[in-house]
Amino acid sequence: MNLVDQPDPPKVAGGEAERQTELIRLRYRDDMAADGPWNEVIATILSHRSVRAFLPTKLPAGTLERLVAAASAASTSSNLQTWSVVAIEDQARKDRLAILGAEQKFISQCPLFLVWCVDHSRLHLAGAERQMTLGGLDYLEPFMVGVVDAALAAQNAAIAAESLGLGFVYIGAMRNRPEDVAAELGLPSGVMGLFGMCVGYADPTRPADIKVRLPQNAVLHREQYHADSMPEVIAAYDPRLVEFQREQAMRETPWTKLATERVKDIEALRGRDRMRQALNNLGFPIR
Repeated sequence: MNLVDQPDPPKVAGGEAERQTELIRLRYRDDMAADGPWNEVIATILSHRSVRAFLPTKLPAGTLERLVAAASAASTSSNLQTWSVVAIEDQARKDRLAILGAEQKFISQCPLFLVWCVDHSRLHLAGAERQMTLGGLDYLEPFMVGVVDAALAAQNAAIAAESLGLGFVYIGAMRNRPEDVAAELGLPSGVMGLFGMCVGYADPTRPADIKVRLPQNAVLHREQYHADSMPEVIAAYDPRLVEFQREQAMRETPWTKLATERVKDIEALRGRDRMRQALNNLGFPIR
């Protein structure tokens, strides 16, 4: 197909035009125009909200397998596929993982809890079968590849879940006590639980809303990074986030305070300051 033969972008119908405008407004709460190509996939992505209250309803048969198929469709560096996911439905195990995950009750509440992992164990197995020592795995780069692989796979699954009417929330607190999480999940050497994901049907009596994000001129840079305008851009974002928090009856905390408090000192890292030691203990001798 020649460039002149390329089809026009999908046109937005009347009702969809209002939906598009509203989703963009809720995501940024600034004067950004809502122009651009549009379809149901984009609408699903822009409608995302983190769900922290779930119904006890079980997921339909085959849902887990469909989510993993979507995850497997994600890009992976050099086809190494250095990720795995552990699915937990057993209530007692979810309860124990909730304790390990900073006492977040929705881990116990959700019908399906997924722990997404960096997985080098298959590479070690392949090396052993070929009588090879894989010294390259001792460096930071292969671990970063696994983190990227797992994140891409998980986000594919997340979008698939939302397209099926499910809600989810990521759980970074699986990294608070990584060795204990590994023991609970029976992870072999060379596998680490990076983050969890609660999946289920959202409780309609405790709705979540679309959280306002940093504006595009904070994260989008054309040709080169433009730092000069960043103080002004961030200053304009703080009151928008506070407005959202007020509407949700949340504690009103500007983003600049929220973000800096999260990394202000070693205590703020909530045990994750020892990540290199944990990685070594789990079979990642990162140099």
